[in-house]
Amino acid sequence: MTETPRSSPSPYLSPAEVEAVARAAHDGQTDKAGRPYAEHLAAVADGVRTRGGDTEQIAAAWLHDAVEDGRLAPEWLEGAALTERTKDIVRAVTKRAGEPPEAYAARILATPGALLVKAADLAHNADPARLAVLDGPTRTRLTEKYARMRALLGLSADRP
Repeated sequence: MTETPRSSPSPYLSPAEVEAVARAAHDGQTDKAGRPYAEHLAAVADGVRTRGGDTEQIAAAWLHDAVEDGRLAPEWLEGAALTERTKDIVRAVTKRAGEPPEAYAARILATPGALLVKAADLAHNADPARLAVLDGPTRTRLTEKYARMRALLGLSADRP
């Protein structure tokens, strides 16, 4: 009997490795409510998963704020063992300094797979329980900001 050759290991980071990179990159960072930032990343990755996202979108969810927050350099992303699609999604959801919201939304809409990641991000950011712990002016400002982005992306308030 001939043994079937094993396929070579993937050249890409595993989902667990992507999660570990993201958690390490955001180590010590907190959100606006003072919670560990990794909780937000996990919630967005879970939101992508429950919305039917694939492994590339889940990887992008874990990394969605890493470049924007300066936790990982753009050069890291370029050389990372990630699929080109995952990199494209991370690039699409990474806000650029001085960029109008309309341009940001257009880039997300033009990038396959990015809308699902951004929808999960917005859903967690706009979670009423998460916003409730913020001061009134911050809560109002963020609620308006997230609603505007949802509108630019064509996401209705009742569709997460």
